[in-house]
Amino acid sequence: MSGQEAQGDGEHPDWWAQLYDPHAADTGRTRARDTLDERYRSASRTLTDTPAPAAESAPESAPGPAAGPAPAEAPTTPPPSPSPPPSRPPAEAPAGVLPAAEPASLGEVVPDTVVEGTRYGCAVLRAASVRGERARQAGELRTDALLVVRFGAGQDGLLLCVVAAGARSGPDGHRAAREACHSIGAAVGRSSARLAEDIRRDRRSALQPGLHRLTDRTFGRLRAQAAALGLEPEQYTVDLRCLLLPADPRCRTRVFFGSGAGGLLRLRDGGWQDVELSATTSPAPVGDAVIGRDPAAGAAAVRDGFTPAEPSEPARTEPFRFRCHVAEPGDVLLLCGPGLAEPLRAEPPFADRLAADWAAPGAQPPGLAAYLTALQGGVDGCEGDRTAVTVWEG
Repeated sequence: MSGQEAQGDGEHPDWWAQLYDPHAADTGRTRARDTLDERYRSASRTLTDTPAPAAESAPESAPGPAAGPAPAEAPTTPPPSPSPPPSRPPAEAPAGVLPAAEPASLGEVVPDTVVEGTRYGCAVLRAASVRGERARQAGELRTDALLVVRFGAGQDGLLLCVVAAGARSGPDGHRAAREACHSIGAAVGRSSARLAEDIRRDRRSALQPGLHRLTDRTFGRLRAQAAALGLEPEQYTVDLRCLLLPADPRCRTRVFFGSGAGGLLRLRDGGWQDVELSATTSPAPVGDAVIGRDPAAGAAAVRDGFTPAEPSEPARTEPFRFRCHVAEPGDVLLLCGPGLAEPLRAEPPFADRLAADWAAPGAQPPGLAAYLTALQGGVDGCEGDRTAVTVWEG
């Protein structure tokens, strides 16, 4: 800085020196002393835009000779800033134990919960599969599996929903359930165009044997896998429930098929009706004619994506179940595994609560979170996995 700049000129006094002159008069508009507390309050007012407590006025000094330096004031504590609101306790995580995993087989990991939802044709669908409390506490995998897939497009589209429960298979139940879902899903997908046409034209005489055949071959694959694992057939099996919904809004036919435990219920006029009780049942075919030696059966196997060389399966103890259901506007159709079917049939308060939530006048289908919460109602003694597909008819 040049000397002229340091000294200033007539028009611009040396403001720099005056600013830092300890004996310069305060240029503020208040007669209060310029203390650290006052500076803090001024900064607080500027930054927070909230009035700070007024500074105590200092008595005015009588004019007279300049006094010596004022005695140092005792330091004062600045007013504390507003305390933050008490934090809420963190939400409690669901009690339970994660299943142990192996680094080389992370594909075996099964998530605790899966949900799915869509609007399809004239229907709204919600689906979920939840690990049961018993498995959570024991650190075991969810043995229920859920598959919701769409084949085709436009009016030829077909929606397949599969619920497979592998609880009876012991530690390999999750594998059996997923294998059953994938097997039946692939077979239906390869025949989806023909199935959609049969449903639209109400060809029940073609649908029942065709779906029966696909179901039996899926169980045949499970038995072949059980043999490869050195297990008995009943140690690697599932309870299977399937539902087919055509995309054509003019077609109200819903096709149900499966085998083993579970449920198909309809909510109509405010009450539940057990549709499965009226389903057509038939035993599985017996002998090598199913796949192996009958040329017609072998050709059908190839067409449906199975190989004729697959071993034939013995008759199953559970019959094949089949039902063509014609939906009405306002119906709610529920397909579920045994973990949900049992409390629905055994605990009227639980069933009544679902009916009130899902079929109240003017009620809309729940969102995914609300649907998941509704399925997990507490029922004493029913702690297995819960898997369900629910369809609200528009």
